[in-house]
Amino acid sequence: MALYTDNTPGRTVLLEGRSCLFFSGFAYLGLHQHPAFKTLQTTGMAKYGALFPSSRAANLRLSIYEEMEHALSVLLQQQAAALFSSGYLASQAAVQYAHSCGQLLYAPDAHPSLWFLQPTLPPISREEWILQTITQINTHPDHHFVIVTDTVNPLSSTIHPFHWLQELQRKVLVVADDSHGIGILGPEGQGSSHFLPSSPYVRYLLTSSLAKAYSLQGGVVAGHAADIAAVKRLPIFTASTPMAPANAYTWLHSGALISKMRYSLQQNIAYLLHLSANTPVHNPHGLPAFLLPSTPHLAAQLASKDIIISHFPYPFPHSQPLNRAVISALHLQEDILVLHQQLQNNL
Repeated sequence: MALYTDNTPGRTVLLEGRSCLFFSGFAYLGLHQHPAFKTLQTTGMAKYGALFPSSRAANLRLSIYEEMEHALSVLLQQQAAALFSSGYLASQAAVQYAHSCGQLLYAPDAHPSLWFLQPTLPPISREEWILQTITQINTHPDHHFVIVTDTVNPLSSTIHPFHWLQELQRKVLVVADDSHGIGILGPEGQGSSHFLPSSPYVRYLLTSSLAKAYSLQGGVVAGHAADIAAVKRLPIFTASTPMAPANAYTWLHSGALISKMRYSLQQNIAYLLHLSANTPVHNPHGLPAFLLPSTPHLAAQLASKDIIISHFPYPFPHSQPLNRAVISALHLQEDILVLHQQLQNNL
């Protein structure tokens, strides 16, 4: 059952005059409701306006886009980057380019943003798929295949393993969506690029939404300079409206605040991990999303106690709804304790 509000949620959300604790959505660092972040957005809007009214390929260009692309390529430990107005558009650009580089090998749970012409995903476990993929790639010529995968599955609260890429003996491109890793994972918030293995046979094309952690409408594709140059020649880049320049300004000036909020998020995750030890709550990799048992009516029971969790079918209308509690940097320890106590009462 859908719930409606007239306010953007932070640590709480207003529903029918009731202030409810909000443990859903994303915006993991809680920047969208932080006063300093809002001030930066206002400053960026005053300087640049609501949008840049031209193509990124036009003869007049806005330098702040290239500034942010350089900063993101450094953060993600890649040679170059391309900015888009959304994470979905960035993933589509990455996979459109990848389609020209070889046969696409999709991971079983690849996010729809990575789909090219709605592929049939492998109906097998990820472990089986990995073994099949290693064999398939190693028995064909170089550059014959492209691996397409997410790095993190927020629905199961897992970080996918990638050590197996070191077993590949043919050159391959790996398109990896790190929307739920960037800004969260790694000592500097560099996301999954921190643990993706290096190999002479593997080159990466990383794609991410900037909304999940950074609360900004935008997306990025990062990788080898030649790959990014080719992505920037695609119509999906040249013919699409650029990311709002105020968002680029905000991100470029938010480094210290992002670090502070990432620390707060880590502390909040650690607190709920401590409270929920030896309970049915599942979070093996310390991600912001805590997977809850599929107890019937759990979401409704918690809502009656003014606690909103994530409970809806995704990514399809016919998907099985999952119960998840999503922690953000905005939550107070007392909020998390209330959530834990109510879960104990209802599980």
